Amino acid sequence: QVQLVESGGGLVQPGGSLRLSCAASGSILSIAVMGWYRQAPGKQRELVATITSGGNTRYADSVKGRFTISRDNAKNTVYLQMNSLKPEDTAVYYCNTDAKTYGSSWSNYWGQGTQVTVSS
Repeated sequence: QVQLVESGGGLVQPGGSLRLSCAASGSILSIAVMGWYRQAPGKQRELVATITSGGNTRYADSVKGRFTISRDNAKNTVYLQMNSLKPEDTAVYYCNTDAKTYGSSWSNYWGQGTQVTVSS
């Protein structure tokens, strides 16, 4: 099994910045795509950004130009740099990954989420 632990969430004013981190641990053989999703109150969970093991990225239109996803393959960690934050960015942010372990085939894993609140 793979455990994902998010960190870096908090309260920030509009226009501010936050950097989220997600570290994967376990008997990991390989990690393919890693990504960030978010779910605001009363809203569906949505894709924020993804990054492949080769560094290819994609973003939701709502965050393009403001957010940057990156990863450190040696640390099995994915990051989300969030700049120019808006109140509509307020949500619980979830880390997600496709990984393979010694005890399983390729599987999808979720973190427990970290709260990001953008408010003045």
